[in-house]
Amino acid sequence: LNDNPSHYKITLSGTMKSPKINFDPPFLMLMPVPLDVKTEAIVNIIPQDYLRQSRIQVELPELELEDGDRICPFSILFPEGQDIVLSSNGTNMELNCRISFRSSRPVSSLGNIFFIDEEENRLLQQQRIAFLLYTHIWHFTPLVNKL
Repeated sequence: LNDNPSHYKITLSGTMKSPKINFDPPFLMLMPVPLDVKTEAIVNIIPQDYLRQSRIQVELPELELEDGDRICPFSILFPEGQDIVLSSNGTNMELNCRISFRSSRPVSSLGNIFFIDEEENRLLQQQRIAFLLYTHIWHFTPLVNKL
């Protein structure tokens, strides 16, 4: 190549896939319970198109009560870990997530629980998943933020 000053044209093509997260079930109902009794449900987190390991972080909402006190009645547990892992066949492994709610005070609110992957700090598309509480029904909605 160094002896021949000719120009070479190289054409590359490909498909860009952005990582995304889906939930199963897409709707979840947490049963109403007496005060200070825990209710919980399992949600499967289904990551797609992650090319490397990424840790899921969670932002839980604080709810403001009528007297001005703030509480966080939600808790999250990942029984098998919270890392998105690439399997040997190139697909992403599902994660199980246990969402719990317990409050010693009466609560009614619309709030969000955000699941955030490590890509949030990059200047690419950011994937966040919001859980919206309507009375006692959770609706899983993907929110995509672009910088």
